[in-house]
Amino acid sequence: MSHGTATPAGEMVGLTRYAWLSIAAAVLTITLKTVAYLLTGSVGLLSDAAESVVNLVAAMIALAALTVAARPADDNHHYGHGKAEYFSAAIEGLMIFVAAALIIVSAVNRLRHPQELESLGIGLAITLLATAINGAVGWRLIRVGTTHRSATLVADGKHLMTDVWTSVGVVVGVGLVAVTGWLPLDSIVAIAVAVNILWMGWRLVASSTSSLLDAALPPADVALVTAVLDRHRSDDVDFHGLQTRESGRQRFVSVHVLVPGEWTVQRATDMVEVVEADIREVLEHVSVSTHLEPREDERSYSDYAYDSSAPRDAPRTD
Repeated sequence: MSHGTATPAGEMVGLTRYAWLSIAAAVLTITLKTVAYLLTGSVGLLSDAAESVVNLVAAMIALAALTVAARPADDNHHYGHGKAEYFSAAIEGLMIFVAAALIIVSAVNRLRHPQELESLGIGLAITLLATAINGAVGWRLIRVGTTHRSATLVADGKHLMTDVWTSVGVVVGVGLVAVTGWLPLDSIVAIAVAVNILWMGWRLVASSTSSLLDAALPPADVALVTAVLDRHRSDDVDFHGLQTRESGRQRFVSVHVLVPGEWTVQRATDMVEVVEADIREVLEHVSVSTHLEPREDERSYSDYAYDSSAPRDAPRTD
């Protein structure tokens, strides 16, 4: 039998307003950083502006992903559309790679052709303002995304926080150029920042790819489920074949329930209903599937692909 608590469509749709917030922040910071670049001529600031363009594209992808993920299950997608969020996270990681490549190309070109910087004071002030905006929005997205288990918002927030660190590095580099007058430092700092955001992009891609491959729930979540099962184990009741996965914000738990073959269907069902309710109590947005089996039948112990609860080598018949 299978029961679950579906993610409310209205709650998912409500998260799209944060994608719009990200889009608005990207447009504003692109404008500010472009002005800063035009005033100073700094390749570091140009690279910073280029990354904000990537942020805008990523935010638009996030909006599309959240819109798709909010759709309910249908005839062709019985488990809903939650995995759309993982595609968004993967694309954002790839977009970070693009931003890093643009930064490196621009920095190397400037190393070959040094250029005096101008109006650094006002340029850096504008960049710091844009950085503060990105930091505030990025922090908000990560917090909301973590609370509502939205991979898209978390990825978008981390993307913005990466941009914050990029901007900080650029501001420090350009500031040192102003103090020392050593022009290559502008490009060197830009390249260092590009290497740092490449690592962030790799982490996003690796995480989303793992989830697309139906990765199991985090160990902490599995431990909560196992604790529930342990509470219900007795001389008559046992469990095996515990399998878990997640799809976007939705969690899925499947477990085989072993009961005496002499039990009535009603008695076994009543017991299973309590187990499923207890699992839903400890995990939000979870769909629980259980399969009843007679514990005396040896076939009951060999019909699962993987058992994270470490099945016994032989059935218990006591």
